[in-house]
Amino acid sequence: MSESFSTSVAAGAAAPGEHSEIIRPAAVLESRVAAQVLTWLRESDVSHDGVWNASASLWQRYDRPWDGPGGTRGTSSLVGSLAVMYDAPNRYEVTIYKVTITPLGVAANWTVKRLCEDALSPAGLTLAMLPRANLANAPLGDPFRR
Repeated sequence: MSESFSTSVAAGAAAPGEHSEIIRPAAVLESRVAAQVLTWLRESDVSHDGVWNASASLWQRYDRPWDGPGGTRGTSSLVGSLAVMYDAPNRYEVTIYKVTITPLGVAANWTVKRLCEDALSPAGLTLAMLPRANLANAPLGDPFRR
C-alpha cells in the first residue's frame, strides 16, 4: 500500500482545547502487524520507563513515564489516545476508529498523524498505509461526555 492512500476523517465532539477525529473507514492492523505493535506497546509501558498505557480499548500516550509513588501517574500527562477494537473486523486484528489529542498534546504540537505514527512505528507503518474497513459497530463517541 502506498503512503498516499487517502484517509477519510470526520471531526468528533471534543472537549475544549482537545482535537478528536473519528476515523472512517476505520484503519485495520492485520494480525501480524497487530502482534508487532501490541508487543512494542507492552515493552513501552509507562510503568516500565515507557510512554504508552495500552488497554483493550484505548492506547494512551503520555509525555513521560509514570513517576508517581507505587507506579502511579505522578507528573506524567496524557498527550493523546487511540480508541481501538480488538478482534475486529477479524480475529487477531486491531481496528483504530478514533484518535484524540489532549490540550497538552495540541500545545506540544502533537497531531493525529504524529500520534498514530508513534504507535505504528515498530511496524514501519503510518495511518495512511493501513487497510480500511467500514464497521457498523464501532462506537461513535464517548458515552460519558455530554
